[in-house]
Amino acid sequence: MFIEIDFNSDEALYMQIRNQIIMGIAMRQFQEGDSLPSVRQLAESVGINMHTVNKAYTVLRQEGYVRVDRRRGAVIAVDSDRNDTRAELKKELKVILAKSSCKNISKEEMHEMIEEIYREMTDGGI
Repeated sequence: MFIEIDFNSDEALYMQIRNQIIMGIAMRQFQEGDSLPSVRQLAESVGINMHTVNKAYTVLRQEGYVRVDRRRGAVIAVDSDRNDTRAELKKELKVILAKSSCKNISKEEMHEMIEEIYREMTDGGI
């Protein structure tokens, strides 16, 4: 598993890890049931504190992307509760669309961005 941390970013380190794992699931680099590296292994390979990795894994678990197995550690387990996920995404999307409206980005431009992102995800280009 390849996680790249940008230490100059304003984004919290644990969120960078979280986001990259979610992107890995979306791009099918991780499959249902795949084990993630242990907290210690990932912390050492990336060069960060174990507590930071633990926080990322906790957030992923709370969001339904990972479950903790006593023998295998953190395991990819995409939440199957589609209705809850749709409601959460709709709430997040409202904020994104409000931001785009405030910056005079058209509906068509937003659609183009969405299509571009989906193409990148299906082609493995993200």
